[in-house]
Amino acid sequence: MKQSLKNLNVKDILINYNTYFIFVLLLIISGILSEHFFTTMNLTNIALQQAAPILVAIGMLFVILTRGIDLSVGSVMAVGATVSTTLIAELEMNYILAIIISVLVGTIFGIFTGVLVAYIGIQGFVASLATMTIARGFAFVITSGTPIKVDNGTLNNIVSRDNFFPIIIMTVAIILLFALAQRYTGWGRTIIAVGSNPTAVQLAGIKTKQFVLSAYALSGSLAALAGVFVAARSSTGSATVGNMAELDAIAACVIGGASLLGGKGFVVRAVIGALVLGLIGNVMNLLSVPSYPQDIIKGFIIIAAVILQIVTSKREKTV
Repeated sequence: MKQSLKNLNVKDILINYNTYFIFVLLLIISGILSEHFFTTMNLTNIALQQAAPILVAIGMLFVILTRGIDLSVGSVMAVGATVSTTLIAELEMNYILAIIISVLVGTIFGIFTGVLVAYIGIQGFVASLATMTIARGFAFVITSGTPIKVDNGTLNNIVSRDNFFPIIIMTVAIILLFALAQRYTGWGRTIIAVGSNPTAVQLAGIKTKQFVLSAYALSGSLAALAGVFVAARSSTGSATVGNMAELDAIAACVIGGASLLGGKGFVVRAVIGALVLGLIGNVMNLLSVPSYPQDIIKGFIIIAAVILQIVTSKREKTV
């Protein structure tokens, strides 16, 4: 016990838990910069705004764990937003059923990408780039380029205070589900193994293609649900929803310590990474700072996160 305490130093703690320290430090700075930051209204707004980015980041994480990348998530968000609102507005479908169908459509897009990657052998970057174009075009086709408005009392029920903010409850449930799945299920451990050492996994007789496919399918379903969340907040489904969301999702995973080389990353840390990006935007908005400087700050944070990854990896190799 004494020996382990001696070996544990402040530098190791800062490196191994850098994601959490960045998050806490940002909370403190935000509270100092704006007296309105820690108000109930603002914290609720952050939770509502970041529900969608968190889901996309979780889906992206599992793809990254398999050494892949999914550039289609932003476009699939648009599919989720437009399909749900179209079904509700034009077919007068029950909003819960419309949400389920939207998620299924998003899953199909994810499966499409997964098949291209796992079974045809196209690189994830190229395959998801193609899906990104197809999905965005699909969203524009079904809306004819015009945003679809839905009535109050339908899709916006899932963001209602009277209903105790269902999207926040759903987001927390999804975080817990996949955090536990990653740690305690064979599927979660195999996803990590596929990214860490795919050759060893194949030699063990495990069909890696199925796990890669499942990661992309999960990414598509969560991205579509995220699009529904965005549409619910504005009661409007637009084909422009999710523009550049894929970059924020990748950034959230990187800030959370995930390796783009696969096999390394955790759900909770990816969630914190998404929250870090959200907090930056929120406090900048409270301070009336234009959006462009926010992008500059995000860029430097991503660079800092990658540098911390490099330092951490070097220290792990020397242990």
